Amino acid sequence: MRLILIRHGDPDYTIDGLTEKGEREVALLAKRAKGWEVDDVYTSPLGRAKATAAPCLAAWHKEATVLDWLQEFFFPDADEHGWLPIPWDFYPADWTGDDENFCEDKWLNLPHLAPAGPRYRMTCAALDDFLKGYGYEREGRMYRVREHSEKTVVCFCHFGISMILLSHLLNISAETLLHGFFLPPTSVTILNTEERRGDEAYFRVERFGDCAHLIAGGEPVSPSGYFTTIFQEKPLKE
Repeated sequence: MRLILIRHGDPDYTIDGLTEKGEREVALLAKRAKGWEVDDVYTSPLGRAKATAAPCLAAWHKEATVLDWLQEFFFPDADEHGWLPIPWDFYPADWTGDDENFCEDKWLNLPHLAPAGPRYRMTCAALDDFLKGYGYEREGRMYRVREHSEKTVVCFCHFGISMILLSHLLNISAETLLHGFFLPPTSVTILNTEERRGDEAYFRVERFGDCAHLIAGGEPVSPSGYFTTIFQEKPLKE
């Protein structure tokens, strides 16, 4: 089975849509993806994800199924002072001192992150139920192949939720992924199941945050959600 995660285009969060740059990005993405052999397509219920999916769906002559659990990850504030939208973007000293942040799901034991627990577990359960529908049943840190699948499945979603899904599939702390990696707008992340012995399966990353379509089209990679100044001031020339 092949699972493709695509982040939405450069966002205009004020309207839950895309900027003009985002529109150019998704056009280039659709041009790249036109020849892909895609079986099933899913999208977050949020507007920016749907707008990113639309040109690809037109190229594939397909419709997408909306999955609520693919919307951007957030969780309520433990002190009921409103909403703490995201469990990332912390400064280094605010998260690296806690060993739990580097241990699979132990980051949820920290008081300021514990409120994310219910949503995290719900998301992981939804992902496992989703994969079970394709023949892959979670067992510990791996999957059992109940029915082999050759399908290519595409999910249009967001940076944060993609990292949450990857943390579960790869058994890596979400905090480590969220703070140590970046998925640019319209980037493509591909995972395939490795099935080398009996009914054992593990999802392995083939590509991560791939923006080949933007580079080929001469469109700068957006730094939306990225805070490294050199990325913005001195983009890599290729």
